Amino acid sequence: MLDRRTFLIAGAAAGLVAPGAARAQTSPAPARIAIAGAGAAGLSLASRLRGRMPNAKITVIDAKEEHYFQPGFTLVGAGLWEPRDVVFPNADFIPRGVEWVREAVAEFDPEGNALVTTGGRRVAYDFLFVATGLKLDYAAIEGMDPARIGQDGIASIYAGPEAAAASYRAIEDFIRTGGVGLFGRPPTEMKCAGAPLKITFITEDLARRQGRREAVELIYNAHSDVVFTVPPVNAKVHELFAARGIAVNQGHVLTAIDAAARRATYRMAGGEVTLDYEFIHVVPPMRAPDAVRASPLPWQEGALAADGWVEADRATLRHPRYANVFAVGDVAGVPRGKTAASVKWQVPVVVENLVAEAAGRAPTAAFNGYTSCPMVTAFGKAMLIEFDYEGTLTPSFPFIAPLEELWISWLIEEKGLKGAYRAMLRGLA
Repeated sequence: MLDRRTFLIAGAAAGLVAPGAARAQTSPAPARIAIAGAGAAGLSLASRLRGRMPNAKITVIDAKEEHYFQPGFTLVGAGLWEPRDVVFPNADFIPRGVEWVREAVAEFDPEGNALVTTGGRRVAYDFLFVATGLKLDYAAIEGMDPARIGQDGIASIYAGPEAAAASYRAIEDFIRTGGVGLFGRPPTEMKCAGAPLKITFITEDLARRQGRREAVELIYNAHSDVVFTVPPVNAKVHELFAARGIAVNQGHVLTAIDAAARRATYRMAGGEVTLDYEFIHVVPPMRAPDAVRASPLPWQEGALAADGWVEADRATLRHPRYANVFAVGDVAGVPRGKTAASVKWQVPVVVENLVAEAAGRAPTAAFNGYTSCPMVTAFGKAMLIEFDYEGTLTPSFPFIAPLEELWISWLIEEKGLKGAYRAMLRGLA
């Protein structure tokens, strides 16, 4: 298969479209490209590759018929959107000429340059893009049943659109009855690490607006000694929490829930602690999907190995042991980049580099770890936080201060992101 890829790339170089002011280079290489996953990364890849490699045979493998606009889950959890506002048919975004295999990946065989679907179909490839997303591991929290979201004071916006709506109802019930509300995040890598903070701010603001702030005690249980890994953002969130009476516990990792007793157990450095609550927002540990974890693709050692993230060069997202494999989106084993905004930057990098190789040129595009988090801090207010691998703030708009609570940043979150996201799925953003 390596010889085939070399032949395809060398043969395609002569037919490369010359670059123009308004037209990106394309490659006529008849490569077989498999994309595992039809989430934000997979659909964006399919659209861009279809345009840049018109002769390639592109196959998307994913059983999901519905596509979720996951950045909108917070707004559903805030009671502003309905579940239908964040659900699209996947078929609307599969480009013409791209084959869609409506099955999940059961096995990856990078040595044989193929994957096997749950229906037993073997899909051979010259290049593989792993864009499976991640697995929400609710089962890792003893006693946590996602079916109980919306009941017994349990909320979790991550579990899907309906769960996000049920979480809003649980927040409303909590504010009405009063008591202790617990928030936090898992110790694993996770998508949209700002969302647990957003839902904390939203709950506080709702309680204040309803004249019930004195009836509720809000506690954020940080899994480590920080609430956000970017230092200036961490400092700002601590400042806002203090101003709004939100307590912070450090080094608390949720391990179990007794739903009937409304009691949560946390692992700490010195042992376990149990906290009673009337409301808890649960964010589960997040890991690579089982098929990825069982394959040779994950990191073999280091901090990213335990949860099965696909080994990838942090700049090129290319697998160091399997040169024809790329990891894009949440499943990529890189230090940052588990947001839709990261996908917007990652996809052009891997596509540009593949087209460059097809032209016989050295790939030069690099991903800098760009991550964006419109941090909602109240209804009508947000901070537009953007940063890179190094945790350096990288604002896109000079007129938007990243650590100020602004209406314009809220407007971007509430009105602007969905349209930009849909454009990204079509390869336009």
